Amino acid sequence: MKHSIAKGLSFGLTSGIITTLGLIVGLHSSTGSTRIVIGGILVIAFADAMSDALGIHVSEESSRDRTEHEIWAATISTFLAKMVFSSLFIIPFFVFEQMTAIWVSVVVGLSLIAIFSYFLAKRRKEKPLGVVLEHVFIGTVVVVATHWIGDYFAN
Repeated sequence: MKHSIAKGLSFGLTSGIITTLGLIVGLHSSTGSTRIVIGGILVIAFADAMSDALGIHVSEESSRDRTEHEIWAATISTFLAKMVFSSLFIIPFFVFEQMTAIWVSVVVGLSLIAIFSYFLAKRRKEKPLGVVLEHVFIGTVVVVATHWIGDYFAN
């Protein structure tokens, strides 16, 4: 059971942060509209959380060694983690001007990924620096790529 909840939380946290950062940066680059960015965050917080929870649910069902309880624990923890971590990124848009909110979101998001990655590496008895750099690099690639994609469609 512990494994199922940890799986859902870790997947939901990383996916929620990376997907939402990509959405924020891409929508900002393509539209420049704070309303559209906030609407996008709300939509992705629910729709992508449901989608990822179903994906984890089906993935866990395909494993013969998971009980029904473990399957649902992974499903629910994925949904809640994804929904919570995605929704957190609305806050900067109510506190700061749009460009500042985007930078705050990116810094906070990548910092959360780094912190989570550090504890993950420690738990696995790996050197944290490599794991942290790998995960933050992937997050940064997503942010840069979605910015370029947004710019392309804005022009």
